[in-house]
Amino acid sequence: MKKIISIILTMVLIMGLFTGCGGTKTDPAVESGKAAAPSTELNIYMWQQYISDDLIAKFEKENNAKVNLSYMSDNADAITKLTAGGGQEYDLIMTCDAYMESLVDGGYVEKINFDNIPNVKNINEAYWTAKEYCVPYLMNYIYVIYNKDTSPVEIKSYNDLINPALKGQIATIDGARNLFPIALVALGYDPNSTDEKEIAEAYEWLVKYNENVVAYGNAEQNLTNGTASVAFTYDGNASWAMSELGDKNNLVIADFEKDPVQLGFDLYVVPKGAKHVDLAEKFLNYITDPEVMAANLIEYPYSCPNDAAVEAASDTYKNDPARDFDYKQNVFFQEDVGEAITIYNDYYQKLKVGE
Repeated sequence: MKKIISIILTMVLIMGLFTGCGGTKTDPAVESGKAAAPSTELNIYMWQQYISDDLIAKFEKENNAKVNLSYMSDNADAITKLTAGGGQEYDLIMTCDAYMESLVDGGYVEKINFDNIPNVKNINEAYWTAKEYCVPYLMNYIYVIYNKDTSPVEIKSYNDLINPALKGQIATIDGARNLFPIALVALGYDPNSTDEKEIAEAYEWLVKYNENVVAYGNAEQNLTNGTASVAFTYDGNASWAMSELGDKNNLVIADFEKDPVQLGFDLYVVPKGAKHVDLAEKFLNYITDPEVMAANLIEYPYSCPNDAAVEAASDTYKNDPARDFDYKQNVFFQEDVGEAITIYNDYYQKLKVGE
């Protein structure tokens, strides 16, 4: 698997393609019998606009510490940091479930001492991956939402997205591991296929999809300003769009007849060699506190794996129409596809350059 993660790193550096118990190292001061001073600085690498400024400020005040946030533009950035000695710069790095197997097997992340993070008991057992090495933060259903008044197509499946009537109508998220799975599902294949023939067919499907795309990213703005009538996006972005439209909300979540919906997780990991593990553990315990996370959900209304936080959340969050759907029994997860990642990369690069 170390070979696999090396392949990922090489491809990332060349092409920049991709758009989350004990065992941590003992501080030398502790080994020498001296009590180590508590850390006062925490360095985090994660997505931008994904955590409340108020949450960060309160944590800093309560712990007499400074939190330094740095931001990634895609998952490739996080993988690059983790495989290039991320602990030299960061104490926590956000990644996703699709890469955890390779990161653990490659020895790029530390085991987490959950004795110091009792609030992890609030996280639903169904939403863990590589449990000793990460803490789930938020999760995202990735689905289709559309304007029922302006979309020329009623969307019942992924295949409806390649209908020529939607030319120039779709706003979409990016990333090979987000786009190829829906193409594979549309073709009747495993969304985590490692078969090159199937991935090649998915590429041809995505070429047709691409012809209907008007914009990558900013789905909520493109929906609300009328640039797009359809979006393939995260549930939190759909929530913002629906909220912004208010009484004029004419957006609906596509009611798929059989196609499963992707569910992804963003996770915090402690990179190998992190310098402020004690403060990282305090932060992880803080964000898994139900009241703290419930407040965070007001600003960032994504799906949440913390059952106690959801219970403590506002009625607005609980009744959010962006989560008013019955996909929970028909989902799929991103899985580590091993060496097949290079195949995905090759076809994704072709898709992006329009070959």
